Amino acid sequence: MQSTTTTTNTTHAFKEWATAVDALEQGKTIMLLRKGGIREEGNRFQVAQKEVLLYPTFEHQQPNLLKAEYSHLVKTVPSGWHPETIRIGAWAKITDIFQVSDEAAVKALLPYHIWNEQFVSDRLKWKPRTPLYVLLLRTYKLPQPEIITYSPEYGGCKSWIDLAQPLTIEGAKPVLDDAEYAEKTAQIRQIVNREAGG
Repeated sequence: MQSTTTTTNTTHAFKEWATAVDALEQGKTIMLLRKGGIREEGNRFQVAQKEVLLYPTFEHQQPNLLKAEYSHLVKTVPSGWHPETIRIGAWAKITDIFQVSDEAAVKALLPYHIWNEQFVSDRLKWKPRTPLYVLLLRTYKLPQPEIITYSPEYGGCKSWIDLAQPLTIEGAKPVLDDAEYAEKTAQIRQIVNREAGG
């Protein structure tokens, strides 16, 4: 059985490294880690929308913060660079949101995402009183990728943007079937609960 949604189009988009978006689209991960962008409201990360298009970004990707199997995929670009057009190939439902501040818990989650130990360590040390947000995403591939024109409104260190025109998500297919997604989320929940003493 495939999950369905009542929404057929949306402008809401979530910005993430292009390498991470690719991994989500290919079913290699269901997890993103966040602590917040510089221009986030209140200077901290908040989940603004639970159903979002996945908007790939290139400017801040750092190969040295990715696991070896992903680092070679990064195309480094100069500060301020952006493509003239953006490929949107998927949308996602954010199904779970955890706040984790314990280093042991974050290390136990290492097999489930694309970043390396240095990234995790850096994220924990930056704003140490602020927890790391662990997001689990059920990703759906669009029937055909949409190519949109870049707008300055989409730039900057912010996680959430609204596109100038809505994109249809009708006919999108889940990257992982229900059983696969349920198994992965159960494993991650177990780690988070165990490390939290739950």
